[in-house]
Amino acid sequence: METLLIYPPVAFLILLLAGLIMSALSSKIAFKGAKSSPGKLKSYGCGEDIENPRLQPDYSQFFSFAFFFTIMHVVVLMIATAPADTIRLGGMAFLYLIIAVSGLFILFRR
Repeated sequence: METLLIYPPVAFLILLLAGLIMSALSSKIAFKGAKSSPGKLKSYGCGEDIENPRLQPDYSQFFSFAFFFTIMHVVVLMIATAPADTIRLGGMAFLYLIIAVSGLFILFRR
């Protein structure tokens, strides 16, 4: 029975039930404000009315950072999980490092 509680679906259901119970109990003692006050759903900034701007995110710089972190994570994963004798002798771990550094040079050269 003790090991049943550590299975992720069972633990999720237990924590979900605990969260729902806490939410129901706290909503009973929470302050009940006016339901339809003007400006309840508006942005607030120092007493000034602020219009919600429509932003268009620019992802042009995102991909270079994503590529950099992908290369670094893969290289660290490959070197960290490589057998000890391949790191001492150079071998594949050194080859992965050379490829990663060349990839970073290509990335930063642009």
